[in-house]
Amino acid sequence: MAEFNPVQTIEDFRTLDDAEVLEGYLGGFDGEAEPGNTRSRSYWHGWRNGSVDSARCLPDLAHMALAKAFSELAPGH
Repeated sequence: MAEFNPVQTIEDFRTLDDAEVLEGYLGGFDGEAEPGNTRSRSYWHGWRNGSVDSARCLPDLAHMALAKAFSELAPGH
């Protein structure tokens, strides 16, 4: 992922392409190889999340920061 900055904020997440995030998520969840530089940042973000959700890799600091930001949107937080 050297060519992409990780997504850490909700504002940044909202700039991503939803369809590409979903496509990447499904690929990561299904165990596809890490995407190269021919894929978008949106795809890479989705792939990374799918890989984490399927326990194929551990969450990194950026993943945890974004998860925390989203959890703070929950009612009662």
